[in-house]
Amino acid sequence: MGGGDKADQVLDSKFQGLECHDPMEAVLANIHSLYTVRDTFFPLDPSIKKARLDNLMRDVLLVLDDISSDCRKQPQRRAQWEYLRGKVLDVGPDYCKEAEEHLSKSVKLDPSMVDAWCCLGNCFWKKGDLAQAKNCFNIALSKGLNKKALQQLSMLERRIGKGTADEAETVEESIRHAKQAVSLDIKDGQSWYTLGNAYLTSFFVSGAWDRSKLHQSLKAYQNAEKDDMASANPDLHFNSATVHQYLEDYERALRGFEAASVRDPGLHADHEVNKLINLLSKLEDLVANKGRLKPRRLSSILSSLPIHASVGAHRQALLGDLKEGFNKGMALQAKTLQAVPHDNSVPLFYLVSDREANCFALSVYALRDGAIKEGTTITLLEPFFGEVNVTWQDKVYRYKAVRVDLPQQLLLNGRPPLVQDAVCSTLQAENIPP
Repeated sequence: MGGGDKADQVLDSKFQGLECHDPMEAVLANIHSLYTVRDTFFPLDPSIKKARLDNLMRDVLLVLDDISSDCRKQPQRRAQWEYLRGKVLDVGPDYCKEAEEHLSKSVKLDPSMVDAWCCLGNCFWKKGDLAQAKNCFNIALSKGLNKKALQQLSMLERRIGKGTADEAETVEESIRHAKQAVSLDIKDGQSWYTLGNAYLTSFFVSGAWDRSKLHQSLKAYQNAEKDDMASANPDLHFNSATVHQYLEDYERALRGFEAASVRDPGLHADHEVNKLINLLSKLEDLVANKGRLKPRRLSSILSSLPIHASVGAHRQALLGDLKEGFNKGMALQAKTLQAVPHDNSVPLFYLVSDREANCFALSVYALRDGAIKEGTTITLLEPFFGEVNVTWQDKVYRYKAVRVDLPQQLLLNGRPPLVQDAVCSTLQAENIPP
């Protein structure tokens, strides 16, 4: 069970160090333990986690209540006490009015408390007051660069910019702030995770054509995994797996989804594993058996493909002529034998064959469902070719594939796709923070 061992250690050592000279420093250490449970403990039944957090929160609040009022007479001490109480109350996923009240008191008593400003900003974010949240993070940064404030500001900027006219510029600001957070502590996995999500968002906002951003995202995720605390985050592995699947690196995608499932069964990442395995099995079978079409029927479908035909400056090629990656100057003409239904909306898959009955899987990321019909003659310009070879649980899945990212990479019945058939590709991943 993901995070269980760490959470049990936290419970066993709960309130260790209360004999410290400064009781509020001891409470702060136990608040850290409380948040460790929040961030690393993911039982299958969410009510178990909630009960554990409620119990820990109640115990910490009791300790805070027991602290002598003498510790709270000075404004700075009072500010710290208000901050600690607000942070405890803010541990849950939902907005807590009492947490906001304590945190607001804290920053009024001592405006220099950066952590309190960050916590208050997070509280406003949960409330839905994004402008106030951004203001809090900016005030925190006005006291000096702080990785937590930069992480939260980076995430918030993506949320604020979503769907706006200047979203691309806002996402670039998000990347800049995430990079600043990384520069402050290159070993902090949360900063790397935030940067990975920012690059991933930028890829789609900027038109889903610059693959370097996807690879930058994956590099950031890989650096995040080096941090034990960040690696305990199931969303990190889920998001990384989703990017690998988008890049059609299916074996790494399967490993990532499995890692996410181990850490948090409630994510149901095992369903993603099953969906992907079913897809690989289906595509392998269709390619190997030519869609189970009778030879005469297949020959009839392919008979309309020209034997010698040039496409502009491109040289006509067969599937066997293609090399791994982009095939510059080549054009592959083929027939669509059938659409391949599956459980995700992106990409669209088709079983396709060249004129010599060499079948392959075609994945299309930039067109709407229905734009390519059975029997359509597809001309693939400078096709991106690869051979899928995935080993999973002692089973190997192999088939040949061509990928299309943009409408400009193909012709349908000799013509470019209709403008209204083009769509912006995106990932259906609920685990990428806004």
